[in-house]
Amino acid sequence: MKLLIVEDEKRMSEAVCAILRQEKYDVDAYYDGFGGLEAARSNIYDLIILDVMLPGMNGFEIARNIRKEGVQTPVLMLTARADTDDKVEGLDSGADDYLTKPFETKELLARIRAMLRRNNIQSTDDTGKLSAGDLKLDQGKSMLINTENGMDVRLSEKELHIIEIFMTNAGNIISKEQLAVKIWGYENEAEYNNVEVYISFTRKKIQYLDSKMEIKAVRGLGYELRQKETS
Repeated sequence: MKLLIVEDEKRMSEAVCAILRQEKYDVDAYYDGFGGLEAARSNIYDLIILDVMLPGMNGFEIARNIRKEGVQTPVLMLTARADTDDKVEGLDSGADDYLTKPFETKELLARIRAMLRRNNIQSTDDTGKLSAGDLKLDQGKSMLINTENGMDVRLSEKELHIIEIFMTNAGNIISKEQLAVKIWGYENEAEYNNVEVYISFTRKKIQYLDSKMEIKAVRGLGYELRQKETS
């Protein structure tokens, strides 16, 4: 999962980033409103953590702007302003949840997990595995993907990230550019051509599992994880 934090207090930002990375989230940080807006409107993030008091443009304005532009990424307001009116303004501006500083790490992580679930970004079964169709992905140390028929195969780190993106967006078209940015970041010129290579690797492992799902190329748009067509 790729998260964005926009927080002008550098120590606070670094502390939150460290916590999130320890939980295996991929995190980008910005320290001002204008930079945060540009990052948020890129639509490559799964969740945005947004401070209210920012230089250049406040968090309410950022949230309103991205919502007007059609960006539906979940937004968690993270701020020292605890007045009810401020919370109402945050929610009315487009935020999905509101957490007041100081906060407990456990509560922050719980709020993030809940927001991801509510927005259908992360779908898990009773064992906690990510699932899409007959595919089940263990995102832990084993890095195994398996199907209902009992077969499984181990993934490389890049393959894990790729299939995680497809499974959390099953049925949606993912562009090559989105994959490159989510997996390698903005500085991806050298890696850009590798997207097709890793898509091929991942496809072969899904085929090996004899899954009912497939990664299908959509001409001119990107790729989609979907059910195989039956004749």
